[in-house]
Order: sequence, then structure tokens, then C-alpha cells
Amino acid sequence: MNWEMIGSAALMIAMLVFIFPRMRHAVKNAPKGTFEDWKGFLIPVGAVILFIIFLIQMV
Repeated sequence: MNWEMIGSAALMIAMLVFIFPRMRHAVKNAPKGTFEDWKGFLIPVGAVILFIIFLIQMV
């Protein structure tokens, strides 16, 4: 184990320590999604999936 691995592990732990409380606060206070929000998300994702299937079929 060298100093780079120890430094990387220390930075990852520090990042988790600083990010976790903010993440928990954001999840607790996040607005709930409505049907329109989900539809606006699922339509582009579905289009991308269909486009990828189309590209695979063309090969």
C-alpha cells in the first residue's frame, strides 16, 4: 500500500463525511414527482432505448 492509495482513501472518506449530511437533507426536502414529471423523463429514455435497438438491428 503506497501513499497514493492512502491519500485516495482519505479523500474518499472525507468526501463522504462532507457530502452525506447535505445529501440526506436534499433527499428529505426534495419535491415529490408528479405524473407529468415522470412522463417527461420516461419519453426521452424510451426514445433513446428504441434508437439503440434500431442501431443494433441495423448492424
